[in-house]
Amino acid sequence: MKRILLVNIFVLLFTNSFAQQYSSDSTKSHHIQEVIVIGTTKISSKENKPLGSIDEYLQKSAKVDMVKRGAYAWEPLINGLPTERTLVTIDGMRIFGACTDKMDPITSYIEVSNLMEASISSGQEGSCHGNTIGGSIDLKRNKMMFGQKKWNFNINSGYESVNQQKIFGAGTNFKTEKFYTDINFMTRDAENYKAGGNIEVPYSQFQKINVSGISGVKLGENKLLEASVIYDKANDVGYPALPMDVSVAEALITSLKFQMLPESDFLKSWETKIYFNTIMHRMDDTKRPNVPIHMDMPGWSKTYGYYSHLKSVFNNHHLLLNINGFYNKSRAEMTMYPADKSEKLMFMLTWPDVRTLAQALYLEDQINFNQNSSLRLSASVTMHQNKVESEFGLNSLQIFYPEMNAEKTRVLKSFAANYQFDKNGFQAGFGLGYGDRAPSVSEGYGFYLFNSFEKYDYIGNPNLKNESSLEANAFVGLKKEKYSAKVSSSYFHISDYIVGKILDHLIPMTIGANGVKGYTALDYATLFNISLSTELQIADPLKWSTQFVYTRGKDNQNGNLPFMSPFSYQTSLRYDKNKFSAEAAVFGNTKYQDFAPQYGESETPAYAIVNANFGYLFPLGQTKLYTKIGVENIFDRNFTTYSDWNKIPQPGRNFFINLNFSF
Repeated sequence: MKRILLVNIFVLLFTNSFAQQYSSDSTKSHHIQEVIVIGTTKISSKENKPLGSIDEYLQKSAKVDMVKRGAYAWEPLINGLPTERTLVTIDGMRIFGACTDKMDPITSYIEVSNLMEASISSGQEGSCHGNTIGGSIDLKRNKMMFGQKKWNFNINSGYESVNQQKIFGAGTNFKTEKFYTDINFMTRDAENYKAGGNIEVPYSQFQKINVSGISGVKLGENKLLEASVIYDKANDVGYPALPMDVSVAEALITSLKFQMLPESDFLKSWETKIYFNTIMHRMDDTKRPNVPIHMDMPGWSKTYGYYSHLKSVFNNHHLLLNINGFYNKSRAEMTMYPADKSEKLMFMLTWPDVRTLAQALYLEDQINFNQNSSLRLSASVTMHQNKVESEFGLNSLQIFYPEMNAEKTRVLKSFAANYQFDKNGFQAGFGLGYGDRAPSVSEGYGFYLFNSFEKYDYIGNPNLKNESSLEANAFVGLKKEKYSAKVSSSYFHISDYIVGKILDHLIPMTIGANGVKGYTALDYATLFNISLSTELQIADPLKWSTQFVYTRGKDNQNGNLPFMSPFSYQTSLRYDKNKFSAEAAVFGNTKYQDFAPQYGESETPAYAIVNANFGYLFPLGQTKLYTKIGVENIFDRNFTTYSDWNKIPQPGRNFFINLNFSF
């Protein structure tokens, strides 16, 4: 309660400041949706580190936190909820990771070089592309559009001292009145990073390459055909917070889209996309010393999908119909190699070749009452089916669930209503929502999955009910020419909340594990968050921004939920004039004392980190060179946050330089 009171005090102190930028045009409003601009193809002085990872961009949001298991592939949390309860898409495409330990979130298979923006939606605001509890992130690709014939080229290069990371990328795009194409690639190569005090963190190195292409052709005055591909491959990725590393993580993401803009007063747009993606992920511990028994854990995920959007306008109703579906194959294995070569190998299916088929219908109606107010109504229904294809995997699970069938069908539902008012700079809105989700592959069918945070082996439960959530949200803000502020808050009541429960009669498979947990469901859990974002234009070149966030989660036994943000803050002072920019920033958390020991958490001290950066744009005729240099963690603080897996320390002092050359 003290922290909530602190937030309210800050609201009073900073009501003459700024919030996150939201559209004030009621015809384009997405209510509490937030957009984070990403990308290197357009030179901008506003980014503190243009060649930072996608993860670094996303964690600027008040709605997004990151679970860090190393220097690479952080897991995004939305409203404090993990990836089982959220949805991440790329241009609306469903993609599923291939790692049982969440070492390959969808955000790890893309790069800043091929993205334009991230649209972050809270709760049921994000249900357009699938069922979710906490919200969604849709990562939108960078691309040219039709126009006068033109070529563009860009080269990007960067270096970071804390892990000797070398970054290099290049891209080109071309457009005419009837054709466009955009091709780029980026590589990263990093060694072990050093925490504060020059302490090396072993097994934190990584290498990756990302190649992206997208092309479109005009089939007529109002018809477009577009094809795209992303290829991403990471090698030798260390995870210091986990007992295993990754030898290779590889993804191929493809799509073909047809779009038509009908010449009709009623129908405005029809867009249909088919897509395919395949992911291969291999964990191993061959580079770890003193391993009792070596393991090899590969995983595969393949997804075939489609969606068809139809947009129309009827009087003051802006309608959206989305029919979508996907078919996913998920399989993961574990092979254990005894030290005694005469002993037999041990093998199990940790994901027993689970096939998931989903077909969904989504409807949305945004009613614009006038220029100042609108109401957005949305609803969806999904037929969701899981099938265990492997007879060996099914027999393994039937040891624990003798009556289980190979197939299980569920019906998933969602509904949301959000009202927004915007007049003379005053913004306000509130909403209600309901949504449910099916258990993830791990929750429903996982077989002896080791959680190194809790140190328990986990077994899935195919008999779990759908997890459902009732939510309420509200925001209020003021936006003027020189200052703005916005306060947003959400409350979730989640029924049949899926967690692990200790099974005393079972013996763990993993050496050193405390025991075995089976997935079960609590009656309910609740979650509350509140955030304040502000901005004040002190003078024409000088701008002060702040952000404050607090999250609290409780289960039905009044126990704390894990990975809930304590009172956190970010504040920055930015100077922009002509071709020069400079910024000083501070971010930190209060002590993490509302931790959840039953989920392996413990107290984390408070911390405050200071960063600074400088940028300059060099015009060279028709070309431009933008340089950004900076230092992070200036005082080389050794610290860890509430969301750092097994309390791995964050990087220490880091000098970086980013160069962007475009012509």
